[in-house]
Amino acid sequence: MTRVQLRHLAQARSGDKGNSVNIALFAPNDDVFDALAAQVTAERVKAHFDGLVRGEVVRYVLPNLRAMNFVCRDALDGGGSATLRMDNLGKCYASNLMRLEIEYDGEPARPGGEPESPCSEP
Repeated sequence: MTRVQLRHLAQARSGDKGNSVNIALFAPNDDVFDALAAQVTAERVKAHFDGLVRGEVVRYVLPNLRAMNFVCRDALDGGGSATLRMDNLGKCYASNLMRLEIEYDGEPARPGGEPESPCSEP
């Protein structure tokens, strides 16, 4: 098995509401979804955001959409109107999650399902 960053396998989108962050993770096919469902757990997401997400992380699995939704509570230091953080929004959390590595034995794919080109960015 090879360790692969999520950015080579999936797509994500995130946003914020108050002091919570919502991250949606989408797989391009069933094989990738199965690997994500087995390895991208609420506990791993919370550990990945150690120091940023202080509350619980809840994972909702949507197999018919090959997607997962993570709700991260107490993640924005009080929310937009209360925090002193420079970036008080949750929009950057999806990009950050894409650096998480999982074990995957298939071919890395771009989100559209195409094999990754040897000329792609690292």
